[in-house]
Amino acid sequence: MTVVSGQRPVGEIRTVAWDAAEQDLRALFGQSRVVFASLAGPEQVVESANPAFSAALGRDRAGIGVALGELVPGLVDQGVVAVLDEVYHTGESRTGRDVLVALGSGAQKRQAFFDFTYEPRRDDAGSVIGTRMIGVETTQVKQAQRLMAEQRALVEQIARQAPLADVLDGMARCIEDLALEQVLVSVLLADHDGKHLRHGAAPSLPDFYNEAIDGIATGEGVGSCGTAAHRREPVIVTDIGTDPFWDDFRELAGRAGLAACWSTPILARDGSLLGTFAMYHRSPRVPQDSDFALARVFADTASLAIERHHIEEAKAAAEARAEAARAELTQALRAESALRAEAEQRAEAAAELAARMRSAAAAQAAAPHPDRCQLGGPEKCTAAAELKIADSWGDSAWGCTSHVEEAILNVRSVFIASEELGGLAAYLNR
Repeated sequence: MTVVSGQRPVGEIRTVAWDAAEQDLRALFGQSRVVFASLAGPEQVVESANPAFSAALGRDRAGIGVALGELVPGLVDQGVVAVLDEVYHTGESRTGRDVLVALGSGAQKRQAFFDFTYEPRRDDAGSVIGTRMIGVETTQVKQAQRLMAEQRALVEQIARQAPLADVLDGMARCIEDLALEQVLVSVLLADHDGKHLRHGAAPSLPDFYNEAIDGIATGEGVGSCGTAAHRREPVIVTDIGTDPFWDDFRELAGRAGLAACWSTPILARDGSLLGTFAMYHRSPRVPQDSDFALARVFADTASLAIERHHIEEAKAAAEARAEAARAELTQALRAESALRAEAEQRAEAAAELAARMRSAAAAQAAAPHPDRCQLGGPEKCTAAAELKIADSWGDSAWGCTSHVEEAILNVRSVFIASEELGGLAAYLNR
């Protein structure tokens, strides 16, 4: 892992990024090899071989003196040994294209494609005494063509702003399809606080497993993904059955049939955590350099998709807030307008009432002052008329104190009228 400290010029930063990308491409596509073996007799016994042949078999030595079919049983299943037998007996060369061969063993086992050329070996008399096998590995070429096509399709999806779930699901399926050995891909997304991981995509993992790990914490020893997210660096667990990071999840992984898990953190350009990208295997496995490179390539693709999604989410949230503010402002303006209209209506009503009262007061001023109370009703009242009362409709009457109080309590809009002091004021200040 490369640790970057301090600040670098932009050009130097770009150079570092380009160099890293070039290294990944070389790791993915720069490992094609040519294997050679010279075989003797009808049993196809290995007589000599180049180092690449030994490396392909995962052995220190090429198995000199051992029959090829016994040394690499997979070549029997693929029909390679049968073709060599035909070359030996006919003396005619043959070729084979895109032959899938299992190389290595145990955790180092992998599958690869080869183009083979099979030639007869002859003695001085021209008799066939054996065969030669020359194989050019084409795995990286085939992978490069498919990887570039898939990468281009994913980037186009991201540019079209396809839903993040669709992009991640498509990416996971792409890797699973590209891998020669069975691999199950999972993408987990970090919460905004970076403390938990949520399900993003895992098309080939069982639902019960995805549900169980949805929301796991990030931290040291929390499986491969929780630890990778915490450390901000890849965490490779080659055997889940024995690794302490999986103590709390070993039974769950066993039910899901998982034996190895390589997890790579997905980081934003500023170094913040976006999620994790994991590759699971059904049997214990040690990753090759090409596996690391593939993980980095697709982690970068996932980073691009997730960052684009976050940008779109932030943009949508900002637009929603702006729209809510506009709606709130519109509502406030409407409320203000309604209040202003209501105030104007009240002012008009008050002005109208004041005008009517002034008119009524003027009308009352002209009425004569009787001697006796006019508020006694049919039974009449012989008490002296002391106070004048009026209403806003212009009606008025004179009455004694008791009847005036009764009228004020029982008749709406009644007031004591006084030409000099304005009605009620005259009554209170008498």
